[in-house]
Amino acid sequence: MSERDANPGSSPGKVLDDRFRAAVSALTPASGRAVADDIAPGINGAMLLELFEAQATSRQLDLAARQLGASKRGYYSIGSSGHEGNAALGLALRVTDPALLHYRSGAFFVQRTRQVPGLDPIRDVLLGIVAAAADPISGGRHKVFGSKPAAIIPQTSTIASHLPRAVGLAFAIDRAARLGVSSEWPSDAVVLCSFGDASANHSTAAGAINAAIHTARQGVPLPILFLCEDNGIGISVPTPADWIQQAYGSRAGLEYFGADGCDPLDALTTSTAAAAWVREHRKPAFLHMRTVRLMGHAGSDVEAAYRRPADIAADLLRDPVTATARMLVATGVATPTEVLDRYDDITHRVTTTAETVWREPKLTSSATVMAPLAPARPALVREDVLRAEQPVIQPADSEANHGAATPDPVTLGQAINRTLAGLLTRDPDVLVFGEDVGRKGGVYGVTKGLQKQFGKRRVFDTLLDEQSVLGTALGTALAGFIPIPEIQYLAYVHNAADQLRGEAATLSFFSAGQYHNPMVVRIAGYAYQKGFGGHFHNDDSIAALRDIPGLIVASPARADDAAALLRTCVSAARVDGRVCIYLEPIALYHTRDLHEPGDNAWLAPTSDTTHAEIGRARVYGDGTDLTIVTFANGVPMSLRVARRLADRGVRTRVLDLRWLSPLPLDDILHHARATGRVLIADETRHSGGVSESVCAALIDASFDGRISRVTSEDSFIPLGPAADTVLLDETKIETAAGKLLAE
Repeated sequence: MSERDANPGSSPGKVLDDRFRAAVSALTPASGRAVADDIAPGINGAMLLELFEAQATSRQLDLAARQLGASKRGYYSIGSSGHEGNAALGLALRVTDPALLHYRSGAFFVQRTRQVPGLDPIRDVLLGIVAAAADPISGGRHKVFGSKPAAIIPQTSTIASHLPRAVGLAFAIDRAARLGVSSEWPSDAVVLCSFGDASANHSTAAGAINAAIHTARQGVPLPILFLCEDNGIGISVPTPADWIQQAYGSRAGLEYFGADGCDPLDALTTSTAAAAWVREHRKPAFLHMRTVRLMGHAGSDVEAAYRRPADIAADLLRDPVTATARMLVATGVATPTEVLDRYDDITHRVTTTAETVWREPKLTSSATVMAPLAPARPALVREDVLRAEQPVIQPADSEANHGAATPDPVTLGQAINRTLAGLLTRDPDVLVFGEDVGRKGGVYGVTKGLQKQFGKRRVFDTLLDEQSVLGTALGTALAGFIPIPEIQYLAYVHNAADQLRGEAATLSFFSAGQYHNPMVVRIAGYAYQKGFGGHFHNDDSIAALRDIPGLIVASPARADDAAALLRTCVSAARVDGRVCIYLEPIALYHTRDLHEPGDNAWLAPTSDTTHAEIGRARVYGDGTDLTIVTFANGVPMSLRVARRLADRGVRTRVLDLRWLSPLPLDDILHHARATGRVLIADETRHSGGVSESVCAALIDASFDGRISRVTSEDSFIPLGPAADTVLLDETKIETAAGKLLAE
């Protein structure tokens, strides 16, 4: 059986393949021309052949994916058929231009990777489809379009969640060049970010595009090309024919280009013009590429159930692969027979490769699957923490009293400020940014004076948009920086949780550790502010952070730990590429006293020679009657309770967890066994709070002592004195301790 008679897979695929062959066979050859001759200004026959090669390869990969799925040898895969016009961007851009792709940008992926010696896009894509451990980007964890050598940063089935990162990366390219920070991206690079018409309606897309325009409006270079691949339908929901142009075609500050992705000449000409414009002007542009969706949303989708036959037939008539074949023949670059020979050769290469890759070994252990999630080199992290500090230049007004280290006792807020100053001085790759962190110095003054000392390029204000704040961190992390973004309040992070869960935490997983998101996200959180806030300024919910795989969550209670934990987080980000959350107890920022007014017992000196190993707790006291396990605001509360218990002859030790993920399991178990009684004082909620995990850890370790916990209620935090009714407090801790001791 010849390649031309082969069944490419499922029925829709066979229909599409047969239609292509019939259409090309019916063409009349034109007078031949040299491939070097121009077909249009800047477009020659060789480029058209390149375009066809990428398009036809992408099409055959779609057909092979369906066949592998039907034979139970491959897995869920979304196709790119009908979107092959995006291969024009592969010709218009450079291999060194970073690309963050839509899941239908398969032809671009093929064209880009074909330009890199040693890469085989056919084998690479098929390895991903069969979830083979040899998949060069994800290592068998997910089918994604990504390639480190080809500067394609892998994305999963993203619904616009990659746009904030793309904007952040475009921002970072110029910032790295101006600050002299080493980056893998050329200073004149252009970021490509592709997405679908349905995704363009997502709030994440709207926010990211707005952030790009807003940033460029201030004169900050922002070289990004947004590519909207508009096939007119999101799964089964139609997009109005003129909606994308109406929404984005006349936005001030956003250069708009429109192209027919089913017309190879228009796609090539417009893509080239759009890429050149962004590279020259260093401003954002929007390329609206009209496409069609062939063979449904995905392999399991039967679009005849919700689309009219006439609409499906109309899309088939606009097949971009057939359109390119027609132009090759019409311009004399190739005869119909030559086009079909090329197509058959591509078909043969894809089908024969598919016959071999499905036999490749798969991931077979949880340890192998999880290996990229939490790389840990504690000795190197410690070494980075203790690197020599450069002397800090004092600002003109010494009010901020910055210093890398000081023997003078300070508050927790002052410790964070001084530590940030020390890190900014020592490490040119550190950036500090967020809402109000620059000119104002933060709502609570924690970043006061830093912008004046280190300049607006390293300490800067952002939009009032948490997705953009975290997107800036995600992008700058890919350009050689260690970003330290601030989320103003814990409740606000939930506005942008997917930037942590779906983007930051997954990148190393889906790139098998080839890409990382080194960052430390500072979040002001927890409750107990006096006379301020209510729920949104006193949130105590951290469950959504603690269950993200690979995420480090640190939470200091005291100034010396604040410095040590922050420095360790920054070094873990730099050395191991870790994503760290640094939860700062707002109510302890300016706390000075512990037991009596004026005792200054909660002040502590900071030091640049102190390292807090990830997953190690801190213990106060060596009592043998009771262990109170706690963190953050619970630490000073528990210490005061311990003092009152001592007056009754009860010897108590207080264990400050410090690290909420990963929990300090060895320390918890050691100090639990030292007393045989454990009370967990947890200021978060009863359901989903930290105490649940501590209890589970003790049970898993077969701890045979007594365990009890006391928490805040499963409630939002109200305003005023009513807050005291739902929050953990010292009376509740002391009462729970008494009950446990009496058992």
